[in-house]
Amino acid sequence: MAAYTAQDVKNLREATAAGMLDCKKALDEAEGDYNKAIDIIRVKGLKGVTKREGRLTSNGAVVAKVEGNLGVMLELNCETDFVAKGERFVALADELLAHLQNAQSDSLEAFLTTIMSNGKSVQATVDEANATLGEKIEVRRIAVLKDSPVGIYLHRTSPDLPPQVGVLVQLTNDAAEVGKDIAQHIAAFAPQFVNREDVPANLIENERRIAEETAREEGKPEASLIKIIEGRVTGFVKEVSLIEQSFAKDAKKTVKQILDEAGTAVKAFNRFRVGQ
Repeated sequence: MAAYTAQDVKNLREATAAGMLDCKKALDEAEGDYNKAIDIIRVKGLKGVTKREGRLTSNGAVVAKVEGNLGVMLELNCETDFVAKGERFVALADELLAHLQNAQSDSLEAFLTTIMSNGKSVQATVDEANATLGEKIEVRRIAVLKDSPVGIYLHRTSPDLPPQVGVLVQLTNDAAEVGKDIAQHIAAFAPQFVNREDVPANLIENERRIAEETAREEGKPEASLIKIIEGRVTGFVKEVSLIEQSFAKDAKKTVKQILDEAGTAVKAFNRFRVGQ
């Protein structure tokens, strides 16, 4: 029987996030050699990567960082909250974020092919984590905002989990406090566009169709239909447009009024929520 202790099993679990039984089997196969056991778990894990491709990754973390006029954000997903709050998963998310800060990739596809400081591509590095952690791990999306001031906000939905919501908001002029306030507002109210001009015409037309069908279903008078429909469409546009929303910290003002008072405006924003 291989010579190893309960502490060895515990250490191996913490290092790999593999199950207790898998750790014991690996130590048995490695005849108690800790480093060899890690390699065994990694090899067996890599063989199982394709088997995990169809699994859902509804847990994970959002990590973000702002330095100067560069803001980067990344969502890393996994299957369970057990892995999401583990040191190895969080460390991987931070490592990938640091690489994104250097790569400044303009698409997820391009980012996954870039080579990290470990000499491996992002995808290969994620696949290795997939193997050692024993769950499907994937980079779901990235964001890079640069060349003008960026506000940031990260929100934890549970104290024992890494941030689940992250926001980057790019401003035309520096206004650090307002940038953070607007980022918090976006996190809470989830606008889809900066202003009404950004709302796609087909989305507005679909909302107009729904508004008309709803109004007719409600038995509204034919003579009032146009006014009712346009009123509901206008309400929808305000709801999805950031600058027209009532500001979270002062509902008597719109986000645009807050920005105007600070002498700045929003150029772009990204909002990530794990699994959504």
